Formats: sequence, C-alpha cells, structure tokens
Amino acid sequence: MNTVLSANATPLASLDEWEEDLLNRYPDPESIVQGKKTEEFRNYEAPVRDTVKEFYRLNHTYQTYDFVTKKREEFLKFDKKEMPVWDAFDFLNELVDDSDPDTDLDQLQHLLQTSEAIRADGHPEWMVLAGLFHDMGKVLCLFGEPQWAVVGDTFPVGCAYSDKIVYPEYFVNNPDYNNEVYSTKYGVYEPNCGLDNVHLSWGHDEYVYQMMKDHLPEPALYMLRYHSFYPQHREHAYDHLMSAHDHEMFKWVNLFNPYDLYSKSATPPNWKELRPYYEGLVAKYLPSTLKF
Repeated sequence: MNTVLSANATPLASLDEWEEDLLNRYPDPESIVQGKKTEEFRNYEAPVRDTVKEFYRLNHTYQTYDFVTKKREEFLKFDKKEMPVWDAFDFLNELVDDSDPDTDLDQLQHLLQTSEAIRADGHPEWMVLAGLFHDMGKVLCLFGEPQWAVVGDTFPVGCAYSDKIVYPEYFVNNPDYNNEVYSTKYGVYEPNCGLDNVHLSWGHDEYVYQMMKDHLPEPALYMLRYHSFYPQHREHAYDHLMSAHDHEMFKWVNLFNPYDLYSKSATPPNWKELRPYYEGLVAKYLPSTLKF
C-alpha cells in the first residue's frame, strides 16, 4: 500500500538526495575534480530512489504562482533572524547530513571546497564568494520550510510548465496546470521579458540572491539566483522568456555549476589556514551581520 505524503512531509532522507539525482541526470565529463569519475559521485549502489520522485511530486503539486508570491512576501522581509556572518555558517551547519556517501564534511566545509576550487582556477574573488555562499539559502529548512520548498530544480511559475522539467507528469496535480492564463506559453509574462520579471519556483536560490543582491556584482548574482534552473541552463526550455542580457549572463551560470556539482572530495579544507583569507574577503563585500 502506497502512503501519500502531506505537503509538509519529508520525502528525502537528506537534501543531498536531490544532488544525487542531478548527478545522475547531468554527469559532466569535464568535471573539475581530479582522480574521481563523475559517475562515482553519490554512489548509493541503488537506482534513483522513490523518495526523489516523491519529493518532485510534492514540489510540482504545490509550487504554484500563488504559493511563490506568498513565500516571497513571507521570507523576503528578512525579519526572522539577524546574526554575524560567521554565526550564520554555524546556523547553516545545523543541516549536517550523516547520510551523504561522498563526505562527512559540514556545510561550511562543503562550501569551502566549492569556493577553493573556484579560487584555485583563478576566477575573480567575487565568484569565490559566490561559491562560499551559494547554499546559504538552505537555512530555510531551519525556519520550518519543507524540502520541496528549499531545494529542487527551479522553473517559472505563472506560465506553462515545460516538459523539459524533471518528472513533468506530476504537474497534472498542480492547480495552475489547467488555469486559463497560467497554462499558456507566456502566462502572465511577455515574450523575452527577461528573467528578472519572472517568478521561479520558491527555494534557496532566490532567497540567497535576495540576501546578497546589494553586495555582489551581477555575474555572481546570476550564479546564486539560477544555479538550480536546470530546465534552462541545461535544457534551454525557456528561451522565450529570456532577454539577450539573460543569455549573456548565463555564461557565468554555466561556468559556476560544475564547481557546485563536482567539487567535493574527502580532504577537509584547512579552515585554520583559510580563515584569514575568507574573513578578509567577506569583510570586503558584506556587512558584519546578515538578516534572514
């Protein structure tokens, strides 16, 4: 007998199961990680789990245009919590996952591996900082948000759901699926209106973008805001909503994503050695406290 989970259920054993699914769908032969094949990541010795499918069933059922606008109103006030930047990483570390087969590193160490891989390749320091903060938005889980409203491939709401989105069959349960406006190609938007005018499904990408939008340059902000927008930067399903400027800026998103997906290794970053560099970098770009 199948159990139908509620909207607040926890379908994944960990948030990393979503990343396992990404690596199965988008293995990258040009991985920046040396000495480990991409197919060796997230090796649970099992096929894609039913929990991942259940995650996307919930995600695709409840990520409506109305839901997204309400979540933006609720969370983008940033009135939940304020803390020093480095305390924010301690807060994020409450999401440490013991079931991840690739690493037992905490969240800060994973982010350091991403940012250190970017730094090692000589990219601009603002991109290094984007690597350090790109998953900060996952703190939404610590405010009681369900997984399907924190991670997952993002996609536009308020217009037709593309069949290039993972598990598109689950959208039939979404109230917007048969809406006379939201089910059309452009929905509430105009052709090539630009992604800044488009609402994507709610999650950690938009949240961290909004947190950082006054502090980092535009290429870094595109990396933060769209690194989970796989239906576009891997499938090119929403060219009709993107502006010429979006297409140009997505070169940065495409540059960033391999570092996000393929930078993990078993060697912990030496935080004692790295701390002076990152404290100086954070102080250069960000205020002393962050609002959540």
